Amino acid sequence: MSISRIGVKAMGDFEGRIWDAEHECMPRPQLEALQLQRLQQTVRRVYDNVPCYQNKFKEVGLVPEDIRTLDDVAKLPFTVKEDLRLNYPYGMFAVPMREVVRIHSSSGTTGKPTVVGYSRNDLQIWSELAGRFMTAAGVTADDIVHIAFGYGLFTGAFGLHYGAERIGASVIPISSGNTEKQLMIMQDYRSSALVCTPSYALTLADRMEKLGISSDSLSLRFGLFGGEPWSEEMRREIETRLGIIATDNFGLSEVMGPGVAGECLHRCGMHIFEDHFLPEIIDPETGEVLPRGSVGELVITSLSKEAFPVIRYRTRDITRLHYDTCECGRTIVRMEKTRGRSDDMLIIKGVNVFPTQIEEVLFQVEGCEPHYQLIVDRAGTMDTLEVQVEVNENIFFDEMKKQRAFVDMVEKRLLSTLGVGAKVKLVEPSSMPRHEGKAKRVIDKRKL
Repeated sequence: MSISRIGVKAMGDFEGRIWDAEHECMPRPQLEALQLQRLQQTVRRVYDNVPCYQNKFKEVGLVPEDIRTLDDVAKLPFTVKEDLRLNYPYGMFAVPMREVVRIHSSSGTTGKPTVVGYSRNDLQIWSELAGRFMTAAGVTADDIVHIAFGYGLFTGAFGLHYGAERIGASVIPISSGNTEKQLMIMQDYRSSALVCTPSYALTLADRMEKLGISSDSLSLRFGLFGGEPWSEEMRREIETRLGIIATDNFGLSEVMGPGVAGECLHRCGMHIFEDHFLPEIIDPETGEVLPRGSVGELVITSLSKEAFPVIRYRTRDITRLHYDTCECGRTIVRMEKTRGRSDDMLIIKGVNVFPTQIEEVLFQVEGCEPHYQLIVDRAGTMDTLEVQVEVNENIFFDEMKKQRAFVDMVEKRLLSTLGVGAKVKLVEPSSMPRHEGKAKRVIDKRKL
């Protein structure tokens, strides 16, 4: 992987740093004993205080005393986003409102938002866990952390903000938008760690090129990116253009926010902080727990949340878990980059397609810009997939014959990777909308 600014030698100065070695490097028998203790406490908490869970447990004939081993977690019912919506706004809280010191929620773009709450202790744990993954990603007390996530009800900005402060770094809470001002602040304030979505990182890189700003004029060393799935090809693109080491992190507001998992500088999977979260991989269709090493949907049970604990929350994220010890020394499980979401997964002519698969192909084609959109439609009874991709000026304004050959080449690569055909449409440079937050990659026009 590209580590163009710091270099391999300098990276070694950071890779061995662990924020909480006691829990991040805990022997597995000791870790599992702690997990069981906390699981039993959490099950008792929700059974006693959350009517939704009381009803769910009664429906399957369970009481808290039935949870005697970690394997018994499979007996517990799932929690899904609809449960949160049906109990909007505070029905899933396990403490009185006087003990809730923070409220966050989702955007609610598809209906009522999902509302989550935090006790004072929850916020302390959140900042600790964010501090863990930020330390793993190379951030230290000497860094100046540039947070370009939107502040507000979204959990992303606040999670990393307090995590950075917890480890003693300086924080620039610039929020999202105003890209040229972002770059000015980055230069003048000597930002050394960038926090945003990977899509926005590329938007910053695009604007730098237009303004003639070299990555050498920045002090950036690290990029901590989350909020959307992104490919290894996209990582390499960001690293090359911004001159940084880019790491992935994972979180979701229903479970806590950022701080559930994050990569170390070896970047061989995101470390899940298992002393606070119990992960499982299930078959997204049947709900059955899959053997270790299987690819499936990630399910998470919170083990220490007071205000808003969740039992077997279906994240809809598709991934795989690795239980071997990482080179960094952490013994906690690692999750692979998410391959997409089971509810974002496209089924085209019976074939499962993830946008990240398409992204991998496009980023390998010289001339394709890192901006694309997928248009899914139906012609009669047949699904159609159109991939609209920006290309550089040399390709877009080339003679028709060469342009057609370029399109044919991309379409063949997509067919080989996806197993289903896609029509490629080239669009001129800078014609697609740039995103300050999550990129909207898919427009599904089918009436399914």
